[in-house]
Amino acid sequence: MNTQVTIAGVTLKNPVMTASGTFGSGMEYSEFVDLNRLGAVVTKGVANVPWPGNPTPRVAEVYGGMLNAIGLQNPGIDVFLERDIPFLKQYDTKIIVNVCGKTVEDYVDVVERLGEEQAVAMLEINVSCPNVKEGAIAFGQKADNLYDITKEVKRHARQPVIMKLSPNVTDIAEMAKAAEAAGADALSLINTITGMKIDIHKRRFALANKTGGMSGPAIKPIAVRMVYQAAHAVRIPVIGMGGIANAEDAVEFLLAGASAVSIGAMNFVDPYTSAEVVEGIGRYMEQYHVEDVTDLIGAVDR
Repeated sequence: MNTQVTIAGVTLKNPVMTASGTFGSGMEYSEFVDLNRLGAVVTKGVANVPWPGNPTPRVAEVYGGMLNAIGLQNPGIDVFLERDIPFLKQYDTKIIVNVCGKTVEDYVDVVERLGEEQAVAMLEINVSCPNVKEGAIAFGQKADNLYDITKEVKRHARQPVIMKLSPNVTDIAEMAKAAEAAGADALSLINTITGMKIDIHKRRFALANKTGGMSGPAIKPIAVRMVYQAAHAVRIPVIGMGGIANAEDAVEFLLAGASAVSIGAMNFVDPYTSAEVVEGIGRYMEQYHVEDVTDLIGAVDR
């Protein structure tokens, strides 16, 4: 069986990767998961300067998932290049770096620094960050803003660019088309869905930030629908994520049109999930006599 997939000219040994923000930068999970078994490791968001993140409490459990308002806490590009890249280079897996910022210039700064790192296979651009120059509206919530930042990032990037789309929009197909028109090499979706939880006994918000991003199995049907819509709206590859808990979920995303999948919130529930999904896809292929995993991409019976 062939489990390899190619995204924007980069070949992965299998279509399973980790979702940004749920796997650290690989080191944190390396005692649980053999990183060599994964198609790619997608790092936590990296900014041009250290970000302290939001005040606590920043995580709350909800039915079927979790809310988080971490605020993209990260040590910044300098520490990342000194500590995390050398660690990841030890493994036979592709390195995809998630990039975050508060202005277009912030993104470009990180993208240019990463352009010098040959070990970095692709860049994933988190456009759910609040654009401080546009009244803190997320870059990915307006098609024209998404187009502009994609075009500018592509102008400076040396690696293929994956635009990570927000689900908090009216028309995901419109956003997908805007990113493709601006030169994106691939798309990943969905990012978390904005949610809220209130403690009725304390009459207080569960998160200091009031709202947070919801992830976990409860959002999977929404994610599958959006991946299907995006994959059928563009010609570039789509990486699907959102509530994947097992291999069956992953195959569902592939059938919907995803070329690869990312495991997110389930890493907190079971740190072995990503490796188990790799094995489970193999078993599914054996069971249904699928010789090439790419035969599953978009193969839902219409």
